[in-house]
Amino acid sequence: MGYFITGASISENIRVSLGSAVMLGLLKGKIGVNPTTIYLLMCRNQKCFANCGFCPQARKNEGRADMLSRVTWPTFATNRVIDQIVRSFKEGAIQRVCIQSLNYPEVFHDLLLLVKKIKSKIQVPLSVSCKPINSKKMKTLAEAGVTRISIALDAANKQIFDKVKGKQIDGPYNWEEQRKALKEAVTIFGEGSVSTHLIVGLGETEKDLCQAIHWCVDSGIYPALFAFTPISGTAFEQNPPPSLNSYRRVQVVQYLLTHKKTRFEHLEFDKGGKIKTFATSKKQLLDIINSGVPFETSGCPGCNRPYYNERPGGPMYNYPRKLQLDEIVKAKKELGF
Repeated sequence: MGYFITGASISENIRVSLGSAVMLGLLKGKIGVNPTTIYLLMCRNQKCFANCGFCPQARKNEGRADMLSRVTWPTFATNRVIDQIVRSFKEGAIQRVCIQSLNYPEVFHDLLLLVKKIKSKIQVPLSVSCKPINSKKMKTLAEAGVTRISIALDAANKQIFDKVKGKQIDGPYNWEEQRKALKEAVTIFGEGSVSTHLIVGLGETEKDLCQAIHWCVDSGIYPALFAFTPISGTAFEQNPPPSLNSYRRVQVVQYLLTHKKTRFEHLEFDKGGKIKTFATSKKQLLDIINSGVPFETSGCPGCNRPYYNERPGGPMYNYPRKLQLDEIVKAKKELGF
């Protein structure tokens, strides 16, 4: 098991993703690609109240308490971290700060305090990833300086949602409430300034994912793709990650839908829900694939999440930088082109 911080106020300490900590000079080490966003995780002496089957932070999972996905998150003094964020942003080394918040009763108070601390020192673009909260709290975060909010769906449909983070796994989340909160967030933060996460590989079909992406786009929400990553100690540790072939197809559709190059109703699927056609011209499709952009990390502006789902040696689901020519050729082969 990992460790918890005890004997100190939550506001005095913050977890920082390993890559972000090295980037900020808080730790010494080598990282293959520098994060362009600094990723922070709320720090407390208990696990999350939620029980998502894929997450080591879940209250019933036995995964390490210092992990989120396959990334470790060491703890530092909050003021020290903010000082380094100020320096790095002024130097142009980072573009954004993203706060990952857990689910516990005092989380909004702690989150708001952290946002205000950061914004009192530097006007850096700031994203918050949190549980569904009411409109009043969303407005308070926006007034405090939060520029984007993310509320994770994770699952592509209600059936999968209930299995991985809802009532079937003794989780607190509800599919309809999650989607309602996302739509309310759009009215406060504006279209294109609200994000959600969709995890590929939870048992859904490609059609399910495409339909979920379509709903997000039509609702003014940006859907960021993640590959399911089996983590030791979680309920789903024995489940396999998605195939690269399938993931690449969904990445291409995510690009086409979010860039308004096609519509869900124009796509074709086989009986098993696998994507058959991309509903765009062959030339446009090849130009998009040859750019390599669909295979880069999707998320908030300035978010590259290096190795969140991947080991540096691969396989690479989301590239944290522009692809090199040989990597584009490889991605095309994985896609079946």
